[in-house]
Order: sequence, then C-alpha cells, then structure tokens
Amino acid sequence: MSKNKINYSLINITALMLLLYIGFNNINLWIKVASKIISLLGPFIIGFVFAYALNPVVRYLESKGVRRWIALVSVILFLVLAVLGLLIITLPMLYDQVSSFAKYIIEVIENIGNRFNLNLGGFEIKIADYFNEIVKYIGSATSSGVMNIISTSLTLIGKIILGFVGFIYFLIDMDKIKEGFKNILLSISKKTYNYFKTLDVEIGNYIKGLGIFMVIQFFEYSFLFFIVGHPNWLVLGLLACVTTVIPYFGGLITNLIAIVTASLISTKLVIFTIIICLIFPQLDGYIISPKIYGKTNNVNPLITIMVVSVGGSLMGVVGIIAALPIYLLIRSTYLFFKKDIEKSVKKVKRSI
Repeated sequence: MSKNKINYSLINITALMLLLYIGFNNINLWIKVASKIISLLGPFIIGFVFAYALNPVVRYLESKGVRRWIALVSVILFLVLAVLGLLIITLPMLYDQVSSFAKYIIEVIENIGNRFNLNLGGFEIKIADYFNEIVKYIGSATSSGVMNIISTSLTLIGKIILGFVGFIYFLIDMDKIKEGFKNILLSISKKTYNYFKTLDVEIGNYIKGLGIFMVIQFFEYSFLFFIVGHPNWLVLGLLACVTTVIPYFGGLITNLIAIVTASLISTKLVIFTIIICLIFPQLDGYIISPKIYGKTNNVNPLITIMVVSVGGSLMGVVGIIAALPIYLLIRSTYLFFKKDIEKSVKKVKRSI
C-alpha cells in the first residue's frame, strides 16, 4: 500500500523546478515587464522611499512632545529648503566646474588617441556633445530660473511633482500604512508578520545608512579635493555622493576621474589626488561604513561585487543600484526560514 502512495513532496519539487525553468527561460520578458512597471511607478516608488526613510524623524519629533502636524510640516519644509538651498548654492559653481571638467576629459581623450595612434574622433564628438548638453541645461537653470526648466523639461518636472505629492501623502499616512499592513500580516500568521518585520528592519537600516553615507561622502570628498586645490572639487564631491549607490565600483569611477583630470593640471595635484584616493576609501570601507551600516548590512566584498555584476548584466544601471538591496532581502529570507528549509530538505530526502 505504501509503495502506491502518492509522493506529494516530489510532485511539489517537480512543479517548482518547472516554474523556475519557465521563469528563467523567459527572463528577458520579465525584465522588460519589471522595467516598464518601475518606469511608470518610479515617482511614487521614490516618494514612498523618502517617506519611509524620513518617517522615523517624524516619530522622533513626536516622542519629544512635538505635535504630529508640526513634525510633518517641519520635515517637509526642511527637505524642500535643503534641496532648494543646495541647488541655489551649487548650480553656479557646478556650471563653471562642469565646463572645465568637459575640457579636461576631451583633452584626455585627445592625448590617448595621439599617444597610441588611435582614431577616437567619433567618441570625442559624442563626449563633447554629451557635456555640452549638460552645460547648456545647467546654464539655462542658472540664468533663466525655474520657469525655463519647466518649459524645457515638462516630463521630468511632472514626475518630480508626482513624486513629491506622493511623498507628502505617504509621509502623512505612513503609520496607518504600516499598521494596516501589520494587521493583514497578523491575520495570516504571526510568523508572516515577524518575517516582514525582519525585512523592514533590514531595508530600513540599509536606506538610513545609505542616506547618511551619501551625505558624508559629498562633504568628505568635496572638502578633500578643495583643500588640495582640485578645480573640480564640487563635481567630484557630487560624483562621490551619487556613485555611493554602486558599491565598490562607484568609488573607483570617481577616483579614476579625479586622477585623470588632476594629471592635466600639475604633478603636485596628481600626487595629492592619488594619496586621497588610496587612503580615504580605506577609511570609508573599514571604519565609517561599518559604523553606519552596522552588522545587519555587513556583506562580504566578493559577494557584493558578484551581486552587482549580475544585477548590471540583467537590468543595467537599475540592476546595479537594486542588486544589493535585493540580495539583502534574499539573505534575510533565507536566514529567517533556514530551519524550515532544513526540515523540508530532510523530509524530501527521507521520502526519496
């Protein structure tokens, strides 16, 4: 009788393997669908991320006796004033530095072509056109103000407005959203709730740590390149800040650009730039980063590089940025269900 008994575990595993095969066989289709969804919902996703990241600040102010509506208005005003202040202060300097930075990059391309007898004319034209567009855009924003930006970039402005409105609504209702989600999960099972709570803590730590680290990188490298006399100190500071979202590779890109542009100015500046690029990334990697992210987001460097490479191969820039958070979610899921997985594997082995 037992020999004729249906092996449901084996059937489930076979069905799972079949689904995985179908999924991987059509992975390009799923990537296109996911990219389209992200593109459409992008402003709201970004708004939700900002609301999620700043909600703890609102709750902290409430814990200090500040009324909720005052705390909400304060956080929103602070974000708006910080962004506007940064734009007002940095746009004029950024315009000058990007202009000179473009000249340095084009000069580097010309030197490489002449030294190695390479025909890089087409590439040089493309780089020049790209930087000319950036300079033109920043110049129009600096000289003509907000109205000119609106007239030339309606789509972008529309997305920013949608994201900002979404951010306000999400921030106002974030506690209700979390509470509603909590009740749904508890209605399923307490374990399901604890699982999503674990993911919430993991991603919350990552977002908070990334935000703090980006701000530190901006001020750290802007200041360092400024005191050694690098003419593009602000551009390099912004690059260091933005490329923080790309683990390891982002810092290498910024350092390489800093050294190459310094080589066109003076030997002394090259030496100082190389010293900065050798010493301070080590301090960031071994002292500052672990202090900010803590043990929860501690990932082996080799695994990080592999994850980022796979993400970039599958989804380009979006994949590179999303690779580490997705890995953290997968790792947290495995660790949370580790005992259940081990029990299931033993059960399957016994049934086979």
